[in-house]
Amino acid sequence: MGERLRKLGIRLAEARSTALFQLATELPAAVLARTLGIDITVAVKWQRAAAGDWAAYAADVSRRNSKN
Repeated sequence: MGERLRKLGIRLAEARSTALFQLATELPAAVLARTLGIDITVAVKWQRAAAGDWAAYAADVSRRNSKN
């Protein structure tokens, strides 16, 4: 499969990094780590690289829950 993708011009390492980067912008590090089965410290590094601000996310969720 990898060889076929390379012949099509799809670089697996770059595609994987792009996918991880995108997930890190959309998910908290704890969820990313559990979902992908990676260490939390790796997930935090990906999140920081993607500049995701999950402190603001947590505060927003807390405010939504307290309004109900």
